[in-house]
Amino acid sequence: MPKFAANLSMLFTEVEFLDRFAAASRAGFQGVEYLFPYDYPAEEIKRRLDDNGLTQVLFNLPGGDWAAGERGIACHPDRVAEFCAGVDRAIDYAKLLGNTQVNCLAGIQPAGVGAAEARRTLVDNLRYAADRLETAGIRLLAEPINTRDIPGFFLDRTEQALALFDEVGSDNLKLQYDIYHMQIMEGDIAPTIERHIDRIAHVQLADNPGRHEPGTGEINYPFLFDHLDRLGYAGWVGCEYKPATTTEEGLGWLDSVR
Repeated sequence: MPKFAANLSMLFTEVEFLDRFAAASRAGFQGVEYLFPYDYPAEEIKRRLDDNGLTQVLFNLPGGDWAAGERGIACHPDRVAEFCAGVDRAIDYAKLLGNTQVNCLAGIQPAGVGAAEARRTLVDNLRYAADRLETAGIRLLAEPINTRDIPGFFLDRTEQALALFDEVGSDNLKLQYDIYHMQIMEGDIAPTIERHIDRIAHVQLADNPGRHEPGTGEINYPFLFDHLDRLGYAGWVGCEYKPATTTEEGLGWLDSVR
């Protein structure tokens, strides 16, 4: 079975963020991921990781003003300097936390900016980030996201993302494949994963509809877990879902696949 990481931005939200590390460990997770670490001192997060024997698996580059609805700034032509500064900030955190990969959120296409300009900006920013992160020994990921949950999100399909990666031209840029998002946008999950397994460095999950835990919707997760094993996928699977009730009550699916 794959290695599962708890997404602390969505799981164990009944407790304060820094206490979620212990909750994840008690639930049997060996790794954690979350949206952003930047509101907390890296040293304190590192202490929580070490105290609970957890691996820091993933977080995102700074994504702009999240509270105001921004979902990344990498395709924003007027935010390039801010994006580049965010790469350096992410490197500082990743080095201290032992994090070997970070994700770039492309962002929502800005009003008044055409698709071609947004794409050029995203390609240039990904090229910059991939090079800077490679020097630091950190892999860059980017993730297509469905446009039902985030209308206007610029990167929304697997083939679109990989064509853009080809233009970037860096071996240090890989795909973060979120099963939930891609089930909504394109389906055909198992063949898509198989076709591109060499370019997928991280997988995330949630069931559909509802974005709840596996077993609550239409996706055949036992089959997909076996499929990942057959393909030799050795990365983490991030559990980025909204518990249907509480996190603890909804972990039966995890016990059943261990």
